[in-house]
Amino acid sequence: MLSYRHAYHAGNHADVLKHLTLVLTLDYFNQKPAPYWYIDTHAGPGSYRLDQGPAARTGEFETGIGKIAGIKPRPKSVQRFLESVGCLGKTGLPTSYPGSPDIAQRLLRDTDRLRLFELHPTDFDALDKHFAHVGRRAQVKKTDGFAALKALLPPPTRRAVVLIDPPYEVKQDYDTLIATLEDGLKRFPTGCFLVWYPIIGRPESRRLPKKLLKLGASTQSWLHATLEVAPPAADGLGMTGSGMFVLNPPWTLAEQLAEALPWLCQHMGAGAPARYQLDSHST
Repeated sequence: MLSYRHAYHAGNHADVLKHLTLVLTLDYFNQKPAPYWYIDTHAGPGSYRLDQGPAARTGEFETGIGKIAGIKPRPKSVQRFLESVGCLGKTGLPTSYPGSPDIAQRLLRDTDRLRLFELHPTDFDALDKHFAHVGRRAQVKKTDGFAALKALLPPPTRRAVVLIDPPYEVKQDYDTLIATLEDGLKRFPTGCFLVWYPIIGRPESRRLPKKLLKLGASTQSWLHATLEVAPPAADGLGMTGSGMFVLNPPWTLAEQLAEALPWLCQHMGAGAPARYQLDSHST
């Protein structure tokens, strides 16, 4: 199935959590001079318009970036996130929003490399066009990111940030995710894997955190953060929040999210106070 289009959800509360985590992780990797790879298994089109098209029709960005872009004071970590997505110093609602590959392209250095995968034909064409100017630093391929990851690990640099955020539109995505991570950790046990998942009423979604925690036990460290902006609906439908599970996270990430998440909860609740959870472990 290739019906999922992230353009309808760009800039929402889930993107805020995902991209905040991504920005803080990439900033940490940039502190060392050694080059690294950024691998995005489900890259999407690269960037989004919020003032027209799918995002404007759904208005989901108003539950996320639209709620926090103009609020001050803000934690340093949130300030850095807003700076990285281009939402500082502007009045009114944002009119555009970058996807994860565009954020990475902004933050990576000349010596770093991007490996981007997208299977949806329309989104792939947009992604390929968006990165045409980047040159050899970025490789964009129209293929299944789950399968493609095997051939990339371990990268020549022995340093990499891998973002895995499938659409979860089919149940198989949950099992494929776990199998991909198990294989990835065998090939590249020190890799930094960022996994996004939705908090929805499906049994597969409720079981996923436990499976990720079991995987985390095989690594030196892990971090698990969730942000829920609305209570569960009576019918159990709809996404009320999302989670980020990071295998081998930066040691600074837990403290940064502990600063950011309470602030986000204060400003992003939808009809009820938002809530978060943050757990981490290191050996």
